[in-house]
Amino acid sequence: MKLTVNGQVGDFECQTAFQIRDLVGQENGIIILNGYQIEEDYPLAENDIITIIPKGVMPKQDELESMMMARHTPHVHERLKKGKVAIAGLGGLGSNIAVMLARSGVGQLLLVDFDLVEPSNLNRQSYYISHLGMPKTIALKKQIEQINPFILVEVKTTRVTEENVVELFSGYDIICEAFDKAREKAMLVNTVLEKLPDVKIVAASGLAGYDSSNLIQTKKVMKNLYICGDFINEAKIGRGLMAPRVHICAGHQANMVLRLLLGIEDV
Repeated sequence: MKLTVNGQVGDFECQTAFQIRDLVGQENGIIILNGYQIEEDYPLAENDIITIIPKGVMPKQDELESMMMARHTPHVHERLKKGKVAIAGLGGLGSNIAVMLARSGVGQLLLVDFDLVEPSNLNRQSYYISHLGMPKTIALKKQIEQINPFILVEVKTTRVTEENVVELFSGYDIICEAFDKAREKAMLVNTVLEKLPDVKIVAASGLAGYDSSNLIQTKKVMKNLYICGDFINEAKIGRGLMAPRVHICAGHQANMVLRLLLGIEDV
């Protein structure tokens, strides 16, 4: 029967997933069948997609892509690989959004931030002690290289201003607004809507503290503008930023980006 095995289409006499695993010489390999990891043997059908992942080995680029395609819903990876997403601000939101999008296989990321990693970042941002003192752009790029070295990561270590928004973000499909301060958030959103009318922007508002996770949501507030958060709980004295809600909101933003790259514009 015709099967796709580790990204290669061919005719096989094997009738089950375990037979394919044994054929490719990975007796202890992980088996992904049509996007789902199986633990027990399973009968194969015409045009099934099966990927055998060896444990503990860094695969080649084509093998890694085959594995990512196998782990995602069929035909999703090809579309995400073509995506170009910019992330403005690499703090609790932006650093975690970037990691999620890298793990999802988005093909090109732009990381923009002017700041250095410092100790107070470690409670919620995707950095480690070894990154202290490094520009956030460089520290995050190094992390992404350890997750998926085959995607394109562009970095710009600079402060975003109204004057440089167009120069920084032109050519990207989607911009994630991930700033801390309301004034900077409004500046970026308004400038993008005015000067980059074809670009979609996914912003955030209200993610401080430890109120219910279920209050955080995603809303489409106008054409090309989506906002994630609870829209109430800003960071202030007595209510700081804590990892769980920050990560939940970052997850909302990253998931909305994936939906937009797949052509889904409703929330």
